Amino acid sequence: MKNIACVIAGLLLSAPAWAADWGGLFNKAQEAVSTYGSDAAGMVTEKSVDEERDIGRQWAETLLGAAPLWGNDKAQRYVNEVGLWLALHSERPQLAWRFGVLDSPNVNAFATPGGYVFVTRGLLGRMRSESELAGVLAHEIAHVVQKHHLDAVRKAQGMSLGGKLLKQFAIKDKGNEQVNERLLGGVKEVLNRGLDKGDEYEADRMGVVIAARAGYDPYGLPAVLQTLQAMSAQDSTLSLMFATHPAPDARLEALDKSMGSALDAYAAQPQLQARFQKSVGRP
Repeated sequence: MKNIACVIAGLLLSAPAWAADWGGLFNKAQEAVSTYGSDAAGMVTEKSVDEERDIGRQWAETLLGAAPLWGNDKAQRYVNEVGLWLALHSERPQLAWRFGVLDSPNVNAFATPGGYVFVTRGLLGRMRSESELAGVLAHEIAHVVQKHHLDAVRKAQGMSLGGKLLKQFAIKDKGNEQVNERLLGGVKEVLNRGLDKGDEYEADRMGVVIAARAGYDPYGLPAVLQTLQAMSAQDSTLSLMFATHPAPDARLEALDKSMGSALDAYAAQPQLQARFQKSVGRP
């Protein structure tokens, strides 16, 4: 893992994310992950990673059943590029990460186990820069890195974690309807009530760090939270966000306490408003 970090750090020093050919940098970083994959296997690759992704896929299907992907191919590619670049700076860079924009006016973002991350068209339309998008995606990436959703389902269903959790879910066993129903029941419960506040605060803290590592202004996520804070609590597009997340002012206060001025040195990193507007347009 240290080797991977050193190689990616070298790529960043030689060509910042906002100034370089994105595709070329991404390919080189992927090669670095592949080259040192065996060294990192004990750190980030588990025998259960396929099962984790199977769980995430079913969870993602639940989300897509409620809101399909937005039919803007340019925006979808752009969000994937930003998300994949951020994921390479997380502690689980080798997951098969996938990012998408849901065609929903509601203001929200979601992640599922195994590396599926979604942002709604409604939330995208409230953003003003790539650094804000990066902050939101990095928050969701942190949830996946920390396996917050798996832990939440475990708590909801009274299952043990460790290696037994994924065996109990046994997604590939199509005949085990009882287990599948338990999983989907836990998924829907977590979607309805959200994650623990502690998980959300941790994802905020990790998210600003991931964004800074990737070369973005780390205050992108706080800027989004300030936008949400300024919106009316009666706005129907915010109902699910407010039901499943701590209030924006509480999150901002927690971030201020944890960050202080530690990331001020990175505040000069770009926000990239023009590229965001060119790539996303008007959701």
